[in-house]
Parts: sequence; structure tokens; C-alpha cells
Amino acid sequence: MPIRVLASVIQRHDRFLVCRRPLHKRHGGLWEFPGGKVKDGETDLEAARRELSEELGVHVTAVGPVELSVQDPGSEFVIEFLPVTIQGEPQCLEHMALAWEEEGRLSEYDLAPSDRRYVEARLGLSGSFLRIPGGTGQEP
Repeated sequence: MPIRVLASVIQRHDRFLVCRRPLHKRHGGLWEFPGGKVKDGETDLEAARRELSEELGVHVTAVGPVELSVQDPGSEFVIEFLPVTIQGEPQCLEHMALAWEEEGRLSEYDLAPSDRRYVEARLGLSGSFLRIPGGTGQEP
């Protein structure tokens, strides 16, 4: 059975938050949108609040609908990318580094495979488009 993992797409002005994964974790050293596994019975808001408090020391105030679901290659994880609004200034509590980057430059980062697919879809580089599960999607 697939394990849901939330990837929080956090935007401030014209920049997006990406974080570099610790070396000892899967995809160590690669950049990602922060987040983590959804526990049984947790809502997306509850999961985002728990994970981003642990990873970044911030408070999540809102989550939007899933923009893209990606089966992580070689694992049981399904990564779901959704917009997240936070309060506070992110800190590296688990990650090696963090960056606020312009959307058009995200593809220059050494991203984890699922995060790369999301960025390519967002920028229209993959031939696919962002799609809300169960919805019709929206071409970028």
C-alpha cells in the first residue's frame, strides 16, 4: 500500500522555499520541497503542521489542494505537492541548507526525482501539466 508524503510548496513573494536533504536520508544531499509522511488519521493540515514544525520551526496556517501526485521511483512513497502558508522564519532543524529561489531557477537545483518532476510540470518543461487528483488539471 502506498505511503502518502506531503511536499509543501511554500511561496513568499516571487520565491519558493527548497531545502537540502541530510546525507544519511533517502535522496541525501538533494534539494526538495519540505514535508513528510502523513500519519493514519491525519489531515493534510495536521501533517504539514507537525512536519514543518519539526523540520523548520514554523507554524502552518493553511494548506491548499494537491497540485500533483508523483509515485517516487523505487519506493512505496507517493509524493503529493500542495501549496502551504506558514508563519515564522524557517530554520534548518533537520535539513543541511535552505534557499528561497525564484520559480524559473528551481530547475537549476539538484532536486530529488519527484521534486524535479513537480518543478518541470510547473514550468511546463515535462510535457505534462499540474493536475489535482480527480480533477481535470490546468496547463501551466
